[in-house]
Amino acid sequence: MKLLIMGPPGAGKGTQAETLTKRLAIPHISTGDMFRKAISEGTELGKKAKSFMDKGELVPDEVTIGIVKERLAEDDCHLGFLLDGFPRTAAQGEALEQILKDLDTGLDLVLNIKVDDDKLVARLTGRRICKDCGTGYHVLFYPPIKKDICDRCGGELYQRSDDSEETAVNRLAVYHQNTAPLIAFYRERGLLKDIDGNGAIAEVLVTIGEALGRDWQ
Repeated sequence: MKLLIMGPPGAGKGTQAETLTKRLAIPHISTGDMFRKAISEGTELGKKAKSFMDKGELVPDEVTIGIVKERLAEDDCHLGFLLDGFPRTAAQGEALEQILKDLDTGLDLVLNIKVDDDKLVARLTGRRICKDCGTGYHVLFYPPIKKDICDRCGGELYQRSDDSEETAVNRLAVYHQNTAPLIAFYRERGLLKDIDGNGAIAEVLVTIGEALGRDWQ
């Protein structure tokens, strides 16, 4: 099964992707993983990507697309894969379509995890970290026994600046703006399946299973 998973920051996309790839026995292919693999193997595209990343710059589409093509051509992808983090734009979606056409294959389904923005903000702003030992918590999903106190060492918990509500709202606005054309792109092709991601992790997995024709109750 050849899948693409999409979703805004805080939607639980990574958690679902990890479970999906285990259940379906297919590789989880994320942009970060592809870059690291190409760089570690010293491919020409990997070297190009590293030159941009070392300068803190975004890797150009032409390099990213080339690395995706290299990765999808590998043997472990012949029977299926789960793409995560690429494509992010309609232009990249068109490039992926051509890559898969060249490989004589195509996507079976695009899973679009949708969560209400107010819930996403609560998820994104709930992270807390211990100043002393670095242990992470979440006020909703993994709260400390005592508020703002680390269970492990008794240190004070704090919220990182990039976990602020203002930052979370901005991240979501950017996501919606950038991905709206991509969602429309896949909806027009009849590949998009919206997944309600507002529930618990297990509930969302059941919904994904239904979209894939699997009973994961």
